[in-house]
Amino acid sequence: MPNWELKSCCNHDQVAFMVTIGVFTVVIFALWRTVLLTPFKLITVFLHEASHAIACKLTCGHVEGIKVHADEGGVTQTRGGAYWLILPAGYLGSSFWGMALILASTNLITARIAAGCFILALVVVLFYAKNWTLRGLSIGFIIFLAIIWLLQEKTTVRILRYVILFIGVMNSLFSVYDIYDDLISRRVHSSDAEKFAEICPCPCNGVGWGCIWGMISFIFLAGSMYLGLVILS
Repeated sequence: MPNWELKSCCNHDQVAFMVTIGVFTVVIFALWRTVLLTPFKLITVFLHEASHAIACKLTCGHVEGIKVHADEGGVTQTRGGAYWLILPAGYLGSSFWGMALILASTNLITARIAAGCFILALVVVLFYAKNWTLRGLSIGFIIFLAIIWLLQEKTTVRILRYVILFIGVMNSLFSVYDIYDDLISRRVHSSDAEKFAEICPCPCNGVGWGCIWGMISFIFLAGSMYLGLVILS
C-alpha cells in the first residue's frame, strides 16, 4: 500500500532523491545566466509550445507549426480547437511535464520510458518545426538522450535517472520563473494570460491569471516531490 502519510520517512532512496533535487536546484540557480543552461531552457520552451500543440490537437484543432527561438521565446501556430484550453496549456502543461519527469526518475524502468517518449516527441516535432533553432534543438537532444541511454545500458556510467530528474527539475523551476517574469512582474498585452483574460468571463486580468497559473505550477513542483517520496517509501 502507498505510504501516503510518509511514516518512517526517510529511507536512503528518499534522502538521495531530495538531496539530488536540492543539489540540482543550487546548480541551476548558480548557472542560470550562463550558456550551459541554454539548451535546457530551450527544451523547456519546447515543452511549453508542445503543450499548446497537444491541447490544440485534443480539442480537434490543427497545428500549423511550432517555433522555438534562441532568445528563449517561442510560438505555436494553431487553427481551430478550444482557445480557452490552448492558452493556459503552455505554462501549465510545461509544469505538468516537469512533474512527470521528476516522478519518472524515481525508477529506472519509468526513466527509460520517459526518455523513449521524449525522443519520440522530439522526432515528431521535427515535422512541425518551422525554424532551425527548434530543429537543431530536437536533433541535439535526440542524440544526447540516445548517448545517455547507451551509456546506461552498455557501460557502468548509469546516469539516465539523474538526467531525467535534472530535466524535470529544470523544467519545473523555469516554468515557475517564466510565469513570474512573463505574466506577473510585467504586463505583456500579447501574453497567453492577457489573451485568456480577454475571453474568460471572470473579473480577472492577465496578472491575476498569471498568479493563479503560478500557484498551480508551484503545486505541481511540490506535488512531484511529495509523490516521489511516496513512491520511494
